Amino acid sequence: MTPAAYIDAHEYDLTTLLRGLVSIPTVNPPGENYDAITARLVKELAAAGLKSRRLAVPAGLLKKTLPVEQHGFPRWNVLGFRKARGAKKTIHFNAHYDVVPVSGNWAQGDAFSGAVVKGWQHGRGTADMKGSIASLLMALRALRASGVEPLMNVEVSFTADEETDSALGAGWVVEHAPISPDYAVVMEGGEGNRVCCGHNGVVWLEVTVHGRAAHGSQPHKGVNAFEKMAALVRELDVHKEELAGRTFTTPEGKTMRPTLNVGGVFAQGPGGKINTVPALASFSIDRRVVAVETVVEAERELRAFLAAAAKRIPDCRISVAKVSDNHPCYHAPEHPFFAAMAATVTRVRKKAAVFNVSTGFNDMHFFAHHLKIPTLGYGPGGEDCHAVDERASVKELVRSAKIYAELLTTFAG
Repeated sequence: MTPAAYIDAHEYDLTTLLRGLVSIPTVNPPGENYDAITARLVKELAAAGLKSRRLAVPAGLLKKTLPVEQHGFPRWNVLGFRKARGAKKTIHFNAHYDVVPVSGNWAQGDAFSGAVVKGWQHGRGTADMKGSIASLLMALRALRASGVEPLMNVEVSFTADEETDSALGAGWVVEHAPISPDYAVVMEGGEGNRVCCGHNGVVWLEVTVHGRAAHGSQPHKGVNAFEKMAALVRELDVHKEELAGRTFTTPEGKTMRPTLNVGGVFAQGPGGKINTVPALASFSIDRRVVAVETVVEAERELRAFLAAAAKRIPDCRISVAKVSDNHPCYHAPEHPFFAAMAATVTRVRKKAAVFNVSTGFNDMHFFAHHLKIPTLGYGPGGEDCHAVDERASVKELVRSAKIYAELLTTFAG
């Protein structure tokens, strides 16, 4: 039996595996149930023929990195390794196991059910990105069961905290874990016939506007921080227009532009009351950094614009704090590794592959920039990631498993 035939014959096992992973609510923040899921993933990798273990992020680093309310939630990363006979190169597969929080009413009643309905598997994490984990595990099972040797050594990392900033997940792994890959596949960013060769980055800032409190009946005695904030936000429209004039064309011919999203989080200061002039107001800025920019320059430029805009507004005093950033990533898909994945996707899907650049960020840049190895993104994807009724197509889970298995048995590096 070929690996592809094995995968076809074990579709139910694949969805059962994913259901088990989804049933463990690894919600981040704060980082729940990491112990339980990493213990399970170590066993799944071992069952698929890999030497596996999990590595604990040191408590001191955890306390230094995470807010105090998360210090009771340890971080674990899982590693797996399989040496292939005669192989000279090593390929690394990466996926994160944490998921975003849940809200709203789900069609299946339970956001962690993993229920399969009309060809779709439902639940938080099915699309982002426990579906990728299940597909890879099935591909590895298929190789073992069919007795087909991969042409490269196989490394696997299942990592924490991608939904926050990956500092204790993929970022920690590439700096501290005993890995030595020649190529990497981060199992998201590309799906269908699209293979991801890069992604946007992001700079997140929090802007606080400082006013002066006064009684609501005498607003002239205060400085209304909310009004100053509103004026500052309007000024940012000018910067949005500037960004819209910058373009980057992806290999598939798509035009991408930097974007600015204001106010995903906004708040007033303490003591707010309907009859009080607000002394503080704050809002967030999400600046998407296209693949040919840098986060350093994007942040410098944005801070300079905010400072100049505040000076143009009477009595507008601001402070700007950085929440986090994530670097963009792009490599022109010219290396044979990219051609091998494109050919694999084309054979399995019977539709020509194209190379895309993802608008969202993922963990590709850790491998591409820190380890400086050819890195691509590909996985089953899904619908309504981060939203109510997140789901993954069972057909795409199966196809991704076949693509991973096919790549491992046709590309030697």
